Amino acid sequence: MLQKVKSKKIKSSGSFAIVASTYNARYVDAMLRAAKTEILRAGGQVQIIRVPGAYEIPVVTARLARTGQFSGVICLGVILRGATTHAQHIGEAVSNALALIQIQHEVPVIHEVLLLENEQQAKERCLSKTHNRGTEAAQTALEMARVMKSLPGDGIPF
Repeated sequence: MLQKVKSKKIKSSGSFAIVASTYNARYVDAMLRAAKTEILRAGGQVQIIRVPGAYEIPVVTARLARTGQFSGVICLGVILRGATTHAQHIGEAVSNALALIQIQHEVPVIHEVLLLENEQQAKERCLSKTHNRGTEAAQTALEMARVMKSLPGDGIPF
């Protein structure tokens, strides 16, 4: 069951990157607009990078994380299952890569590359104002930036 996105009063002076797929643009663009709006509303800065598909998101995310210029990287994409297992392979590869990137570079990587069964699920998660995963991704990025800033350590990736 989807939970309604609640407005959070998070303030940020951080800079965030959003890496968004152009594949399934109708859904991804809606998440992108919502995420950008949420970051700007909080006072943060946004840099948007578009890539062809979900599989291309990790390499760009790794490059951005390595720069140390961003308080977080938000990854947006929509993968719709088809008749083969291709979507599952792409989803797993992207998930594994994004997890590794955030650990290696100690930069929050917000994973909203959605692997969905059908377009109805995409509509519910991407086009709805009350359940938009882009808004949730931005709120998570803002909160994680605050958490990371509060932690001890030099912030230098290992």
